Amino acid sequence: MDKGPENKKLLGLILELRKANKGIWRKAAEELSRPTRRRREVNVSKINKYAKEGSTILVPGKVLGSGFVTKKVTVAAFNFSGAAKSLIEKSGGRAIGIAELMAENPQGKDVVVLV
Repeated sequence: MDKGPENKKLLGLILELRKANKGIWRKAAEELSRPTRRRREVNVSKINKYAKEGSTILVPGKVLGSGFVTKKVTVAAFNFSGAAKSLIEKSGGRAIGIAELMAENPQGKDVVVLV
């Protein structure tokens, strides 16, 4: 029996992403619909490795604080650890929610999904 996520905030975000009907938001909704134990977790070291200076990264899951960030990037995720958020902001970047990114960039242009 597949019930899906029970978190009201997460359910609302998934519905909003599906309504947008764009490829990137549909992919994010699909990733966020996974069970909690299978949801994506990305360390800031991976963001630092794959992101370019000034780019926008979408993590459909949680960003963890292992590693360091040397680039000024905007990272949108469902959840951040405290260490990850401070590392991103210390490097001059921004740590925002997925809904905030969707409001700023409804077309999803120049956004890289990191899983």
